[in-house]
Amino acid sequence: MSTENLSQSPDQQPRKPRVAVVFGGRSSEHGISMVTAGAVLRAIDRTKYDVLPIGITQSGRWVLTADEPERMAITERRTPNVEELAESSEGGVVLPVDPASREVVYTEPGSVPKALGEIDVVFPVLHGPYGEDGTLQGLLELSGVPYVGAGVLASAVGQDKEYMKRVFTSFGLKVGPYVVIRPREWERDESAARKKIIDLAGDHGWPLFVKPARAGSSIGITKVEDLSGLDEAIAEAQRHDPKILVEAALRGREIECGVLEFEDGPRASVPAEIPPPDAHAYYDFEAKYIDSTPGIVPAPLTPQETAEVQRLAVDAFEAASCEGLVRADFFLTEDGEFVINEINTMPGFTPISMYPQMWQASGISYPDLVDRLIEAALRRPTGLR
Repeated sequence: MSTENLSQSPDQQPRKPRVAVVFGGRSSEHGISMVTAGAVLRAIDRTKYDVLPIGITQSGRWVLTADEPERMAITERRTPNVEELAESSEGGVVLPVDPASREVVYTEPGSVPKALGEIDVVFPVLHGPYGEDGTLQGLLELSGVPYVGAGVLASAVGQDKEYMKRVFTSFGLKVGPYVVIRPREWERDESAARKKIIDLAGDHGWPLFVKPARAGSSIGITKVEDLSGLDEAIAEAQRHDPKILVEAALRGREIECGVLEFEDGPRASVPAEIPPPDAHAYYDFEAKYIDSTPGIVPAPLTPQETAEVQRLAVDAFEAASCEGLVRADFFLTEDGEFVINEINTMPGFTPISMYPQMWQASGISYPDLVDRLIEAALRRPTGLR
């Protein structure tokens, strides 16, 4: 679908495409999703698009919100919440379930449902489970509504760090040493599950990084220096996901690269380097979002290293069948080899986030980046492709 083909009567001007920006959600990344949404709402060209902000509360209710991006910012080290912007404490938004209609409906107890008009594309800026993991994408596929970003499979693969690594390995991309502890393993025999982790440390040394397997924004991650901190780290990761991933530390530089889908296929941005943050043990949630530890853009790499990480980033995009955008994170090890750590199918997307910064350094401004993603989604058919 293109913006030229929107329905119109003979005596009317072509109407603007209508973009539903969906944000918030049920994951622990709710607040960061709102910060991203505020930046996207500010950047969308209102002369080109109509915009409908839709928030998802932490309980899962879909609500109309105020179109006030200035209220979607981190203030006094606190992230915002959808409930604070909801236009009603009881009303809800219902997406179409019939692919023949893209009509959005607003319902409130005791009132007649109100039609809000059709939407042409959804810009989902949700992070983590119930949004970035293929669940929302499946709903939109059933509804026949185009959307920005990866499809069902790529979103699921990009969210689950275990299967992400399995896919990358099958396509010849190098990943670091890791073990996975599934909830049934932990419930059945805690000591055997813990031994898997201790054996990883025995083979590769401390520290280890203990992570929720299906979360992002560095939430729930602990850098464990020795055995004494392991149980607390496991409990913290399991607060966010019953399935946990434990990775051996890789010695090297952290390098990131953005991938963006153009009409002729995916292309990579200039890469960035994440230097070790002075006030943090590693690039954790506070370093990323609260203290805004700056990255180095472009990364100080040789031309050969730059070309190699760009090639690998596009390879990762293709391996996971991604669409739209991806941020690919690597380690450049001491022996000069790039090891992929993970991809993010909906990376942090504020103007100070690394993905927009890398594209800014590549010649694409933040508003232009948002516009390109919407245009790509409007071009893309729904269904199998």
